[in-house]
Amino acid sequence: MASYVIGISGASGAVYGVTLLEHLLKENHQIYLILSRSARLIIREELGREWGKNYSETSAVLNETYRGSRLVYCDENDMTAAVASGSVPTAGMIVAPCSMKTLAGIAHGFSENLIGRAADVTLKEKRPLVLIPRETPLNRIHLKNMLSLAEMGATLLPAMPAFYHHPQSIDDLVRFIVARALDLIGVQNKLSPRWTES
Repeated sequence: MASYVIGISGASGAVYGVTLLEHLLKENHQIYLILSRSARLIIREELGREWGKNYSETSAVLNETYRGSRLVYCDENDMTAAVASGSVPTAGMIVAPCSMKTLAGIAHGFSENLIGRAADVTLKEKRPLVLIPRETPLNRIHLKNMLSLAEMGATLLPAMPAFYHHPQSIDDLVRFIVARALDLIGVQNKLSPRWTES
């Protein structure tokens, strides 16, 4: 199985990152997980999950929750983590959700934390980088940063689910976006019906 990086930043929509994490771990992929400080707050507010207030608390919760999986939890401030170097092979990275601050940092090479650095590494090594921006409406700064990233080789996957599959729940809408993200990094999945299956 492959290794992937998942970054969860401090935008609304943490469910996208958590769903990605859980699917990839279930399929026995190795996951390097990076949470921003704000992501832990969003996970608590939106998902009702208490993942701790700092790196050590979160590490303990994740080790217990995902015991036996191939999860490597990285401190967002640890620039010595494996994924800070291009010499550590991964098959791609997804930032889900991707806040506009994180997106701007990646677009301009400003590696404020490990999410930004790992994304920078992913781009320079020409590996798939998928960003799931979660903001609306978009201003010119957001659009310019997205265009810059697209020109650099990143894929922008806005959290805009389709409705042709007749979703019955919020989970159906989330799985649609997660399935598309998995497609973009080459992970086969059946999380959401395809066009011909709807």
